[in-house]
Amino acid sequence: MPTNRSSDAVSSTGLTIGDLAARTGLTTATLRAWESRHGFPTPERLSSGHRRYAERDVALVQQVLRRKAAGVRLESAIAEAATARRTPGQSVYAELRRSPAHLDPERVRKSTLLALTHAMEDECCARAQQPTLFAAFQAEHFYRLAESRWRELARTSQVAVAMADFGGEPEQPTEGRLHRVHLPQAAPMRREWVLVCDAPDQPAAQAAWELPGQDGARDRDRLFELVWSLEPRVVREAARVCARLASTLDPGLGEFPQLETTAPASSEDLRAATTMFSRLVAYVDRGR
Repeated sequence: MPTNRSSDAVSSTGLTIGDLAARTGLTTATLRAWESRHGFPTPERLSSGHRRYAERDVALVQQVLRRKAAGVRLESAIAEAATARRTPGQSVYAELRRSPAHLDPERVRKSTLLALTHAMEDECCARAQQPTLFAAFQAEHFYRLAESRWRELARTSQVAVAMADFGGEPEQPTEGRLHRVHLPQAAPMRREWVLVCDAPDQPAAQAAWELPGQDGARDRDRLFELVWSLEPRVVREAARVCARLASTLDPGLGEFPQLETTAPASSEDLRAATTMFSRLVAYVDRGR
């Protein structure tokens, strides 16, 4: 990734160095020292020379602080974070687990996961205003079971992207909004079940990783580790992971400028509701 890029497009959307300091608990002097000595964090530069940072930089700086607290040398922790910044994430589940929101995974069966997915889809269809939608279905036949739902979701979205093992055959978009993206065999998201609804009025994201060693299990009883959130900034980062991966696999999709703005901060009430609902989902799954 180029260093010190000059751009005025982020002037109203990126984080200032003061914002980054406030979000991470560091001082602006420390951030400038890290940049000078280690080339991290790497800001974009406006024509005025002012720094602007992406939301991902908050998570990376916090990653450095966690690694340092665990006994890793600062230089090594920064090198790890700098590598992660240059390498686009290819797993929504992994990115959400690394989120500053500290999401705790719950182990659920696929039947419970599908019920939660349908609830999120229905709420998104009913309330979200022009959302940006992403989903990962693992295999094409799972997508086909939900295709009619996704055609309806795409009707009112800015764009809807479905990723699965589609055999590498691209499909023409439906009304310019619904796109299929083939996940190659080595893609980490071939093991994931993902739904991301990025909308100002109804953000939601979930990602579940299928546990290995379940060849003899019924499909509905297959076990996944699930993380999910309604926090706008967590949802925005999940959407960006999906967008980067989808654009890499299908360059014809282009950019997703609607994901470049900084999402609003979460309230404590929203975090508490998310935590309580996660516990509720776990209890429901165990009782089914």
